[in-house]
Amino acid sequence: MIGISKLYCGTVEPSDALRYGRSSSQLPSHLLQFSSDKRPVIVWNITKQCNLKCVHCYAHAKNIPSDNELTTKEGKKLIDDLAQFGVPVLLFSGGEPLMRDDLPELAAYAVEKGMRAVISTNGTLITEAIAKTLKKIGLSYVGISLDGMEDIHDRFRGVKGAFKSAMKGIENCKAAGIKVGLRFTINKFNAFEIPNIFKLLEEMDIPRACFYHLVYAGRGSQLVKEDSTHKETRAVVDLIMDLTKKLHDRGKPKEVLTVDNHADGPYLYLRLLKENPEHAAKVLELLKMNEGNNSGRGIGCVSWDGQVYADQFWRHYSFGNVRTRPFSKIWTDTSNPLMKQLKDKKRYVKGRCATCRWLDICSGNFRVRAEAVTGDIWAPDPACYLTDEEIA
Repeated sequence: MIGISKLYCGTVEPSDALRYGRSSSQLPSHLLQFSSDKRPVIVWNITKQCNLKCVHCYAHAKNIPSDNELTTKEGKKLIDDLAQFGVPVLLFSGGEPLMRDDLPELAAYAVEKGMRAVISTNGTLITEAIAKTLKKIGLSYVGISLDGMEDIHDRFRGVKGAFKSAMKGIENCKAAGIKVGLRFTINKFNAFEIPNIFKLLEEMDIPRACFYHLVYAGRGSQLVKEDSTHKETRAVVDLIMDLTKKLHDRGKPKEVLTVDNHADGPYLYLRLLKENPEHAAKVLELLKMNEGNNSGRGIGCVSWDGQVYADQFWRHYSFGNVRTRPFSKIWTDTSNPLMKQLKDKKRYVKGRCATCRWLDICSGNFRVRAEAVTGDIWAPDPACYLTDEEIA
């Protein structure tokens, strides 16, 4: 994650992370990316079932029940292990996590164990009653996915009315007093909607938005040709920075992040270097703390069937199953060659990544994209849009 509002608008300084000690158990959620111990944030895809048909779904979710999901009892055993391991955040995802009736029970149990529980949802199932329940159990955050305004969103989600239902879900979260934010996956067909997303942030007083670069996984692997070109991506990142700054300067700051393309960090720094060199130097220190892509180290994934992955997109390589071995044991077992490499991936990247001046900040970006396009896990990420001159 690259905090556009933090880094570009100066809402967080390097001393903030240092002041909190940089221990993930002590850091507030908005500074976890700067932690020194890097206990992983865990995405738990608690179900494969979903009521929508999103064209870019990395999990190949379908609206049919699965018979191999972790049970409530198994889920609580997983949570016990994650809590003891020191995992700071457990993100419940899917499919659509609210398709599981025991989601509130599992989220409440995570909160009881000292973790921050958040959910990633399409928002369509968040009724007033559900929102009140989520607030009561102490849910930290609800991220609701939008692909644009009504026509575009419903087209991407494959179900007419999905946009209106998501809007109602946002309203219900706000009414219940739950922090809610938007999740937007960027591609050729919806990038023009980004100004409308910012307009929505302001009109509905939504405090947070995450803009995700497309990852070639699941059904999203079919959209490689529809991904933005490097030139288009640069324009999009510039637009996000500009719109974030406008809100900030007008006294209506929002937390804005870009996700899943760590070239955004150096790109933001290079822009700041021209506009505000003094501030750019401070941002560079934060980017070094962030360390770029953390698949297999600072983020991990547990699937509905208990399989453990390096991240939620890397679903074709499992390191083991929590039904037979605790997550904490799987995650720290570097006898697995790939797990060992992911703990220090900068040593293994090839090509322009290996000699890039920003390797310590980016960590080679997304290995899943590199593998999807080239077949080589350690090849350069094809979505890196920095020029040869910028990385030299």
